[in-house]
Amino acid sequence: MTASAQAEPLSLDAVDLTDLDRFTDGSEPWRMFHTLRHEDPVHWQPEEAPNSGFWAVTRHADIVAVDRDPETFTSTRFVNLEEVDDDQIAKRASILELDGGRHRALRSLLQRQFGHSVISRYTDFLRGLTARTLDAALPLKDFDFVTHVAADFPINVLARLLDVPPEDNRQLIDWGNRLIGNTDPDYADVLLSDPDSERYRDLPFRSPAATEVFAYGRELARERHGKDGDDLVSRLVNQTPRDGVPLSAQDFDNYFLLLVVAGNETTRHAISHTMLALTEHPGQLDLLRREPALIPGAVEEFLRWASPVYHFRRTATRDTELGGTRIKEGDKVVMWYASGNRDEDVFPDPYAFDVRRTPNDHVTFGKTSPHLCLGNLLARTEIRIMFEELIPRLADVRLSGPVRRVRSNFVNGVKELPVTVTLT
Repeated sequence: MTASAQAEPLSLDAVDLTDLDRFTDGSEPWRMFHTLRHEDPVHWQPEEAPNSGFWAVTRHADIVAVDRDPETFTSTRFVNLEEVDDDQIAKRASILELDGGRHRALRSLLQRQFGHSVISRYTDFLRGLTARTLDAALPLKDFDFVTHVAADFPINVLARLLDVPPEDNRQLIDWGNRLIGNTDPDYADVLLSDPDSERYRDLPFRSPAATEVFAYGRELARERHGKDGDDLVSRLVNQTPRDGVPLSAQDFDNYFLLLVVAGNETTRHAISHTMLALTEHPGQLDLLRREPALIPGAVEEFLRWASPVYHFRRTATRDTELGGTRIKEGDKVVMWYASGNRDEDVFPDPYAFDVRRTPNDHVTFGKTSPHLCLGNLLARTEIRIMFEELIPRLADVRLSGPVRRVRSNFVNGVKELPVTVTLT
């Protein structure tokens, strides 16, 4: 079964959202989510020590309720499953792990750069970059779509936003892989589950790659401090947040690292999953080829289908109730966005990949909460332009080998997507 088919029955006692090997299978996560939505939508998931377990929130309505209530469900105890102490929080917190005024102040530093007026100015650049990416990849006929297209394209966009040379792209991709892939032996320097990771407990993702990203960012900051550049780094080092509290060196480190990760990973995996869906649903590809005007709207289905981030976590600030379940102060509450994007109460026939689907109230970027993905408009624009340029060039596309997925229950990532293309 793939994510395109109706989920096969799975007993509740067979569900284990902490078993990362099950997330390397294209169907198993969706089967678990299906069971939870129908049998136990706010489900207590035990974890191995030192973690203490979490509430898995799998229905769309409950996910939205948590996401929109930072007073009850805070980000300040961290947004991943790893449980951290106060000292780690003080050293590792990024904008993702803040709520309230300070979160808004740090977000405002770059908010304009990801708004409509600025992103619209990038359209010609993005279209030209897409054409160059496809010009290099498609003549190969047989290639790994992730390496040659999905990873290559957004990292070039990130390099432009950071104003760093394209020759640094491979390094930026490598850092992102090592950080986000901290549970995948193909990527991680030290697996999160390895006792040796304790040596890196104060670094984001417990990854030594973070020290390399910090050093790279600090050099850029040193070069651009006091100058009038308009790139993201220049804005971070030369602006004061609205609350009047300047960024500390640590604030900058963590903000910069987040840009390196978020500016690449989400769009990359969304593009990969969309290409996979189009190979599995040739009728939908034909429809978009015949009616390219559907592509902008289809982007929302691409994002729903891809669900490139499986979950984000919050922590209850008080005893409360969610979906009829009592939750105690201090409990971890995990929003499984991917499950919400297959909720039958919101999406008729949710296991159908339907590029005409409307409305499409997916939760891929969160839901108009304080933590709505800052780069959502840029990601939508990148994905739209990619497929506006790619689809007219394809007479046919087929899988030519096994699809390999990232071993993670955080990022829904594709590592390899071998394809054979026939050009128009």
